[in-house]
Amino acid sequence: MPGRNAIITPATLRFFRELKRHNHKEWMDTNRDRYRTEVVEPFRALLAALAPHVLQHHPGFDTSGRTGVNLSRINRDIRFARDKTPYHSHMYLTFPDPAAGDHATTQLYVGISAEAVTAGFRAYSMGPAKKSPVRQIVLPRVAANPKWVAGQRKRLGRRYESYWYSTEKGEWTKHMGWPLGPAEWEKLQGWVVRRKFPQSAATRPRFVTEIGRLFRDVYPLFSFVSSTIWQA
Repeated sequence: MPGRNAIITPATLRFFRELKRHNHKEWMDTNRDRYRTEVVEPFRALLAALAPHVLQHHPGFDTSGRTGVNLSRINRDIRFARDKTPYHSHMYLTFPDPAAGDHATTQLYVGISAEAVTAGFRAYSMGPAKKSPVRQIVLPRVAANPKWVAGQRKRLGRRYESYWYSTEKGEWTKHMGWPLGPAEWEKLQGWVVRRKFPQSAATRPRFVTEIGRLFRDVYPLFSFVSSTIWQA
């Protein structure tokens, strides 16, 4: 049951479900005030509540609350999308590696959508695999400590889902499981380790504590693939 002190309320979840059914500008224009009060304000409050949990891992995390840094944009870029609906029926709260640069994304994140709640760690690279920042940074670490990722799978595998991406013939290809060996890291373009929650989990007062514990679990993965500047 939703708690009185919960940050995310059923109204937030209801907004995303309704937006998915009515994904057009006229509906959003009519419900713009709802978007601010039922989505943006709760997400900013969730950010404030989670900030101490991430800052204890590293004081360099950006917790300013800027859209595009900590909060994902509700507007979709439809230029290359088959689905031309103008809005996302979800929002992500992210804590990115501030030194990742323009060609990589490494984040701790929480995502709330019309269907589900997910949280965890994710890292993506842009451009050719040979120039991938993730590959350039992490491949030497994998070679130096080949058992490390397998150890993390043993530690986290029962509680967290892991999958990774490569590009094949210009298309992103998803691979379930953990990228364990150098051959997989040679072509890795993205890696996600996450937990999927029932949607109602976000409305419980203990949700912040649960996410704080989750971030503690996956932070070693974040550090392993983050930039060399961040590691220094």
